Amino acid sequence: MDHQTEGRSAPAETKQEVWATLRNTAEAGVRNGALEFFLRPELDDGGILPASLIVSLIPRTGSLTPDELRESFEARGGGDAHDTEVSTIELPAGETVRIRTPTTMDLYVQMPGAVGYLVLGFAVPLSGTTGPMYRLCSAIGESLRWIV
Repeated sequence: MDHQTEGRSAPAETKQEVWATLRNTAEAGVRNGALEFFLRPELDDGGILPASLIVSLIPRTGSLTPDELRESFEARGGGDAHDTEVSTIELPAGETVRIRTPTTMDLYVQMPGAVGYLVLGFAVPLSGTTGPMYRLCSAIGESLRWIV
């Protein structure tokens, strides 16, 4: 954070909030078996616009379909129902469960052979999951292909 904001007029509170969000995202990823963590900091007119992606694997021994997974997320509720969108979408890699909040988007992509789900967890704490950042996160999800 210090390196990215050097020579810029970023408020200390903003830097601290971004650092805490990124730390919490990384720690949660480790607890949940994350395979990869990507971070892209952007500076726009002195403001910090970070985006992160955690890639995780959730193995499933049963044959939980994307619709069943979506229904289980809907039944759990989780967060403010007005700010959370749970849906099933079709991506080139297959049927996917998408959970979108104002600052996060998780894509649960069913792996071939119903062996589990590859999870792409995007966090965009300041600019949110609308506009260009939503399109970027969606494009990354749409670029996923299985080679079997």
